[in-house]
Amino acid sequence: MKIDGGCHCGYLTFEAEADPQNTTLCHCTDCQKLSGAPFRAAVRVPEQAFRMLSGEPTIYIKTAESGAKRVQAFCPKCGSAIYATSPGDGPKTYSLRLGAVRQRDRFAPKRQIWTRSRQPWLAGLESIPSVETQ
Repeated sequence: MKIDGGCHCGYLTFEAEADPQNTTLCHCTDCQKLSGAPFRAAVRVPEQAFRMLSGEPTIYIKTAESGAKRVQAFCPKCGSAIYATSPGDGPKTYSLRLGAVRQRDRFAPKRQIWTRSRQPWLAGLESIPSVETQ
């Protein structure tokens, strides 16, 4: 499926071909800290299916608990997370941050990873009262 998106301020834009079946929720503590949320949602796309259209993301290389390194790309102006990928040369897969994808409503998660770090209260969200606006 053809998708597009970008950061909050509009400086970074991208397009990609993505399969909704490749949508994941990550509960690792790195994703919790980097996103400022209890989990991060992403859709994986191969390198040849992803293209930045405008702007140059700022890159931060995080080192996971395992020692693995991951490139984190975000907007240098508004801070919106755009993708993660492996450092260096070679074939890449981009984990596009679902919040930056315009068609995010069509990407229901198909798997969850690092569930040992999942916040226990997530299971009870349906029981919390909700309102449309604040």
